[in-house]
Formats: sequence, C-alpha cells, structure tokens
Amino acid sequence: MYLQRRNRILRKNAAIRNLVAETVLHPSNFIAPLFIDEGNNIAFEIPSMPGYYRRSIDGTVKEVKELWSMGIKAVLLFVKAADDTKDNTGKESWNPNGLMQRAIKAIKDAVPEIIIMTDVALDPYSSYGHDGIVKDGQIINDETVEALVKMSLSHATAGADMVAPSDMMDGRIGAIREAFEQNNFTQTGIMAYSAKYASCFYGPFRDALDSAPGFGDKKTYQMDYSNRLEAIKETMMDIEEGADIVMIKPAMSYLDIIREIKNAVDVPVSAYQVSGEYAMIKAASKMGWLQEDKAILESLTSIKRAGADLIATYFAKNALRILEEL
Repeated sequence: MYLQRRNRILRKNAAIRNLVAETVLHPSNFIAPLFIDEGNNIAFEIPSMPGYYRRSIDGTVKEVKELWSMGIKAVLLFVKAADDTKDNTGKESWNPNGLMQRAIKAIKDAVPEIIIMTDVALDPYSSYGHDGIVKDGQIINDETVEALVKMSLSHATAGADMVAPSDMMDGRIGAIREAFEQNNFTQTGIMAYSAKYASCFYGPFRDALDSAPGFGDKKTYQMDYSNRLEAIKETMMDIEEGADIVMIKPAMSYLDIIREIKNAVDVPVSAYQVSGEYAMIKAASKMGWLQEDKAILESLTSIKRAGADLIATYFAKNALRILEEL
C-alpha cells in the first residue's frame, strides 16, 4: 500500500513525540494555591483533599521556599479566619495585622522575588459564608465592593504583587484599580476571576477554609454554568475596568470557555483547577481506577492546550516532580 503521508511517523517514540509536541508544561505556568491558618507549626491535612494541607505562617514560608526552589514563581494565598473575627461586614479582611497581611509580609521577607497573589472575597470573613455583605437575605453589591476595595488596599500595603478578586461582584475591578491609582499602588496587579461559575466542584475548598454559605447558594453572583457568551462579556468588562490577568474557574469542565476567552482577549489567561477536580483524581487513583501521575499531566496539559497561560492547581508540585522524571 502506498501512502503519500504517514502521520504515525511523528509518533513512533517518546523522543520524536516530545520534539513535535504542541503543548508543553513548564514550571512558570503554575500558580500554587496555599491555605493559611493561625498558630505555629500547624499542618492540617484537608480530609477531602488528601495530600494537601492548611499550614500556619511558619510552615507556609517553608512551603514557599520549596516551591521557589522547584521553579514555581507564583503563589495564591487563602486564609482561614478565626470564628471570633467573622461578621457581616468583613472588616477583619482589611485588618493591617490580620492573618493574610502577616502572611504576605512573612513570605516576602523570606522569598522576595516570589509573586504573591491574594484572594479578595468576603466569604472567609463572613458570618454567613457569602462573598458579600448580606442585607434582608440578599448579597448586596455596592457596599460589598467598598469592602473589597479596603481589603485590596490592605493587601497591597502588606506587599502583595497582585490581588485576585474571586467574589464576582459587579464593578469591583474598576473600583479596585481606581483605588490603587489614587493610593500610588501603580505596580500592584489585578488577576480577575472573570468567569467564575457556580459549581459543585468547590466543595473541598470550602471544607478547607470553613467558608460554605450559611444559607442558600452563590448563584446570584457566580455564573450559570449553562452560559458561554456571558463569560466573554464578563471578561471583556473586567479588562475594560483594568484587569491585568483574567481567570476562568473551574477549569476541566470549562475548557471550551478557556478557549473562547483566549481567542477574544489580549491579556494573559489563567484557569483554576479547583479542589473538586483535584479530589476526583486523588479518589479515583486511590481506588485504582486510573494512574494518578498520568491523570495529573493529561488534565493539566488539556487546560494549557485549551488556552490557559497560567494554571492555578493543587498539583503544582506533583506535576513538576513528574515532569522531571520523564
């Protein structure tokens, strides 16, 4: 049989497959999410996220040093606020001596060149577990934005390189950018959670930070997973308001959205492989239903192939270890 072209020639062994690979994972692609708690020498393994921990500041600093040595250039910080600091205003979120603010300073002192991104939303600080201020059973937008601005300014003052508003309130990117300009934080960036869907895949994360909503759900501010065009609209509005990086969350069930947004924008695109996506791979591998290392690489490659320049993933360290062994 005569064939003009044999496509399998470029697949015949690992060397040639790597030579012509269109999508290649690199340490600089990864953002490592970190959970932080009060105390000293604390390392609490999250039951629904096997192998992942919530650490006190001292342990977090050690973790960041290891991540930096492996080639990871960015971390995304989340804190577990103490119950007695929670209320309906979220005022603890802009406490200059709060857990987030102390963590930023400690990490910057230890690893000055690491890019610190900080979560901006009220749910860890809310007595209701919602991302915004609650009034008459509703999450109110404009007063919440005012709180988010105070929170963002406190993070910038502490030394954060970039804030990452995950709340999905309308207008918060523009308000934060204006506040940064007015207060001379012209070098502080914004990574906007622009297309954050109301998803069932956030469950383990809420266990990690004890931030599940106390009533109802988050569907009045997070996006409906049925919608595609809305994601593009939300993202373009965030860019117009001053976002430096835009994010899609979750990642694996929203690869089409990542590609749509990548095709539509001219800023870096990030995606978040969320806690539920992590937990599914860990659980299936524990049961022997798939090979964990292969699932990690395939899932992360699919996210980058879809168009993500940056990937926030709990598998960041695992992925680098696997890539080094290839």
